[in-house]
Amino acid sequence: MDPAFLTIAELTRLYDQRELSPVEVTRSLLDRIAAHDDKLHSFIRVIPELALAEAQAAERELMAGRRRGPMHGIPYALKDIVETAGIPTTGHSKLCCDHVPAADAHLVSLLKASGAVLMGKLATWEFALGGPSWDLPWPPARNPWNPDYLPGGSSSGAGAAVAAGFVPGAVGTDTGGSIRGPAAVCGIAGLKPTYGRVSRRGVFPNTFTMDHCGPLTRSAEDIALFLQVIAGFDAEDPGSEDTPVPDYRGALTGTLHGLRLGLVAGTARDDRRPVHAQPVRRHRCLRAPSRTTTGWLRSTISPI
Repeated sequence: MDPAFLTIAELTRLYDQRELSPVEVTRSLLDRIAAHDDKLHSFIRVIPELALAEAQAAERELMAGRRRGPMHGIPYALKDIVETAGIPTTGHSKLCCDHVPAADAHLVSLLKASGAVLMGKLATWEFALGGPSWDLPWPPARNPWNPDYLPGGSSSGAGAAVAAGFVPGAVGTDTGGSIRGPAAVCGIAGLKPTYGRVSRRGVFPNTFTMDHCGPLTRSAEDIALFLQVIAGFDAEDPGSEDTPVPDYRGALTGTLHGLRLGLVAGTARDDRRPVHAQPVRRHRCLRAPSRTTTGWLRSTISPI
């Protein structure tokens, strides 16, 4: 069975059924990276020895019936502004080629504790700013759907690696769209979590009051599973919120009943540019001048 495009949820189920193992999956994905990433440049650094060691440890625990959580034995990768103890964290910049952190970022510590398998560090725009550059020690990542195009940014390697089937999930950062852009351009799922939900300690800062860390995966369900592990209060991040972490997967009920949707009046609905306005005008619930219920959505739309 080729695990390249299996989701986190599917891998977890196959592990439980003993139809796949973390070691098999990790070896297969390492082979896929070696075969194809020379065209995509999504990884700055692959760490096969560590990945296999973590996969072996996860496999032993799972075989013994000890599951740590939804990311146990699941391969993932990190945007290279997320610090990793003993592994260079470069920010995709020549300035930090020799920067080897002494400690893990808080979210990396959580992923390690969950039994996840780190595959390597991913390309970004230099220090997650600006745009792609061709004068850096590593080339910019390319879009797996067409390598003549870019995968968005600045979590460019994260978007490319997930879309290419190199990892089922990756950690990106988002200050002004750097998770959401690559997710959209690469045809995958990405979430910029609520501010304060995921610690930024140990992550290169851009604009501290706007910086976020979050997952890129292949589905909303996988976003929920990944976020379940990395969310939580960190007393050493001044922006971290000390609030309980909900059951994200449990909230995926298949209905939007009770959902509150916010749409700023006078923007998309009244946009004079047809390319922007048409998709919004197409929805009857957004054209309604008064309170209405939207059929299959089972949600109430009312102007405020």
